[in-house]
Amino acid sequence: MRNIIQDQLTHEEQLEAENLVSKLEAIFIDKLSALTEKERQDYKAINERNKLFVNKVWDYRRHSAGLSSPDVDWQEFESDYKARAFAEYLLGRIGSIAYRLESTKILHDHDNYRDALNDYAYSQYSKGAGKPGFTEKVAELKQFFNRTKSQPKAEENTQ
Repeated sequence: MRNIIQDQLTHEEQLEAENLVSKLEAIFIDKLSALTEKERQDYKAINERNKLFVNKVWDYRRHSAGLSSPDVDWQEFESDYKARAFAEYLLGRIGSIAYRLESTKILHDHDNYRDALNDYAYSQYSKGAGKPGFTEKVAELKQFFNRTKSQPKAEENTQ
């Protein structure tokens, strides 16, 4: 199958997408955190059960405020709750776009690789026909193909 993907963004659409991503980056530059790996381990994302717990506490706060702890800053709780919900909403949308971009890139990579293999085959044919320049081209491209067969691993004696 050749050229499995043909729909491409126009140059203008590419520029618009870049500009929109730049705008998002500008909006988020001082607003989003970037945890270290250790911090990610320390804080961890809460699991679904704990999210349900937080939702239930928030539900009690909204409907039975008299049952809420006076030791909690409920304005900060609400602010965190809404910010988390918005972040999750955006992550879902951006994640969907990222998945589709990655899938599209895979298809373009596939097309490029198949065409490169066709070009290599043509170069080998042209080299065999004695056309000038193809000996060097084939020699240069040959490095990308492993000609040695992988040896099966020796079976360990488990007796």
